[in-house]
Amino acid sequence: MAKPSPTLRSQWLGQQLRLLREEAGLTLKEVGQYVQRDPSSVSRMEAGVHPARLPDVLAYLDIAGVEDPTRREELKQMGRDIWQKGWWTGYAEDVAASLIDRVWLENRARAIRSYHLVIPGLLQTHDYAEAVIRAEDPDASDALVARFLEVRMRRQQILDREDPLGLHVVLDEMALRRPSSSQEILRDQLGHLIEVVGQANVEIRVLPVDAESHPGLRGPFELFEMPEPYTEVGYVEGQAGEIFVEGAKADRLRRKYDGLCAFALDRDASAALITKAAEDLE
Repeated sequence: MAKPSPTLRSQWLGQQLRLLREEAGLTLKEVGQYVQRDPSSVSRMEAGVHPARLPDVLAYLDIAGVEDPTRREELKQMGRDIWQKGWWTGYAEDVAASLIDRVWLENRARAIRSYHLVIPGLLQTHDYAEAVIRAEDPDASDALVARFLEVRMRRQQILDREDPLGLHVVLDEMALRRPSSSQEILRDQLGHLIEVVGQANVEIRVLPVDAESHPGLRGPFELFEMPEPYTEVGYVEGQAGEIFVEGAKADRLRRKYDGLCAFALDRDASAALITKAAEDLE
């Protein structure tokens, strides 16, 4: 059985612990002696392979001489987040670790800005979602499709929570025209979009098919606006898998998103186009 991949959270914290150690001029052996672990265990913890526990984080802060209360609280919060459990924990054995990371990001994010070629999962109806899942993996068993569908539907709860996620979507117009499996399913899906676009925390802007060469030609992506101590995170899904990016690469995706907004219709014109597309299916 393949070993589970390090979670995004454990990798983030491991990077911060390694920076603390290096800034303090400490070796793996010196830290290991302080936390009572061998150097290889400390190395795996810094790589995120073995998630650090809160006592480990506190030990790193102490041996590195970090006294700033804000910095200490940031690292402690990251230590707590690693072990945070949610409804998604029950699906960890059925879905890829990258999906669990993504669900956690959605639940921690203040806002998501994204560009899509199909209706995004957070806005999909049950039938549309099932059609998309089956199209993406025709060999998936009915049981596995059902599990993925459960996850996708439960993810949508963040749009209706007490402090709802801000969702800003640039959607290619062809997503409004291309049936997932039937025109009836697409018509119901467009009707759902018309309903949710009226929510204050949801913005859908349609990128017209006749838009000139635009920044989204290389495909869809998402940007997660995170609370402190995290930075903005970019997510890109491709045929070979998914990747998460930060720093300069996330900044590049933000510029792409801003550029796409310059080509997209405004909120009202987009709602009108979605309504017209639904009427065309009557």
